This record gives sequence, C-alpha cells and structure tokens, in this order.
Amino acid sequence: MKWICRQFEFAFPRPALLMGIVNVTPDSFSDGGRFFDTAAAVRHGLDLVAEGADILDVGGESTRPDAAPVDEAEEFRRVLPVIERLAGRVTIPLSVDTQKPAVARAALAAGASIVNDIAANRTDGAMWREVAGAHAGYVCMHMQGTPQTMQQAPHYDDVVREVDGFFTERLERLAAAGVASEQVALDVGIGFGKTLEHNLQLLARLDSYKKQGRPLLLGVSRKSFIGKLLGADIEARLPASLACAVWAAHAGVRIVRTHDVAATAQALRMMEALQARRH
Repeated sequence: MKWICRQFEFAFPRPALLMGIVNVTPDSFSDGGRFFDTAAAVRHGLDLVAEGADILDVGGESTRPDAAPVDEAEEFRRVLPVIERLAGRVTIPLSVDTQKPAVARAALAAGASIVNDIAANRTDGAMWREVAGAHAGYVCMHMQGTPQTMQQAPHYDDVVREVDGFFTERLERLAAAGVASEQVALDVGIGFGKTLEHNLQLLARLDSYKKQGRPLLLGVSRKSFIGKLLGADIEARLPASLACAVWAAHAGVRIVRTHDVAATAQALRMMEALQARRH
C-alpha cells in the first residue's frame, strides 16, 4: 500500500508516521495563541521536525466544537507565510489543515503536499479538483455536521459501520473527481460529531477499516473525550493520548497526528520494536 503526496511517497508497512500539529490560531483548544505569530509557528514546526515529525500539519482555523469560522482572507494571512517559510527549510511533507478550496490551492502552490480536510462530507467537488490537479495527498475525515453543529446531538445506529460506509462512498466520489486512491488517507474523525461512547467504539474497532485498503490517520491528541472519560485537564492528557496512539498503531493505524511528537515517537517506536520480536 502506498500513499502518494505529490513528490513524496510512503510505502506501507513501515513505522507509523508522525504528523506534528502547527496551529496558527488564537483559539485552538489545546495550544491556541502560542504559535499565532508566523515566526513562532515556523520555530515550532522546526522543533517538531527535530523531535521526529514525518509530516507537519499547518492550520489557520480552529475546528474545536463551536469555534467561530475564519474568513478566507484571514486564513490566507495566517497559514501561507508559515508554509512558505517551512517549505524552504524542511525536507518533509507539509499538510494544510483547511476546509476551503482556495486556501488549499494557495497552500499547495506555496509548498504544501497534503490537504487535511475535516469537511470531506462536503457536497461540492471543488476541493477534490484542487487535490486532483496538484496530485496532492488527501486526508478524508468523517464528520457529522460542522464544527458549529457537530456536538449538538450526534446520533448513529452503528457508528463503526456508518463511518465505514462513508469512506466507501467518499472513495468513489474522490475517484470520480480525479483523485487516485493512492492519494487518499482516511480519518475516522474522533471528536467530530461523536459522543464519548462513539469515540470509544471507533477506537476499539479501528481494525475494521483495514479492508478499505487505504492508510488510516488518527488524531486523538489531548482531545476532550479523554477529559470526559478520565477527568483530566488538557495539560494532563498526554498519558491517555499516548495510550490511544499505541493502541491505534497496533490496530494498523499508519499516521498519528499529535501535538507531542517526541513523546509519541518514543511510545510508538517501543511498541514497534516489541511487535517486531513477536514473530
């Protein structure tokens, strides 16, 4: 299995990829405001690379529940300088975390190789045409609703089965838009239109999605479901985040999106070393 992201190609099986998070926002749930300045965001990205990040994911719009939307011009202002500067200084792929096709187009032109799209439930194909035209990698994430509505009353008859059906249908639509399956990674969207129980069911059944034949990406770092289950504040959620990352990689997840690259790398590399010696 391969994941092709413009000039970058990842062949699996291989050690799990680490996607380091660079939030260029004043209001993200975990580190909003710390890296809002362009220079601070670039320094943070370089620090994550030094810690072992395989991909940097740059986002300029918070997608936490009830987050206020950011207009296109402001998102351009936040993310493009960061991507341009990082593209000249790192040799790993840059991802742009955006819902807007115009922002994706500009970020790809500035040096990004991946579009991380929380709004893959979209009905319009403009984003997919941008991805197809650039031969970029694409993260297709499941979300019920929008960031403004997703946690109001999430409901599923069978969340694991319904997310699987979403992936099947989206892969067909992406192919019709010209996006090859080898460009696509899948993300179950932990916390995006899911209750605590939905999140736990998805995590427990991650191996259900192997049959899709695409690499699975997981983002659980410091998320609120950990606090709901364990009563942990944001700054105290690293141990549970690491537990989920190791569990996920053991279940076949290929890309782990995290704020804490060094700690996650250490946990995953230990798990992989032990796993390799079981046979």
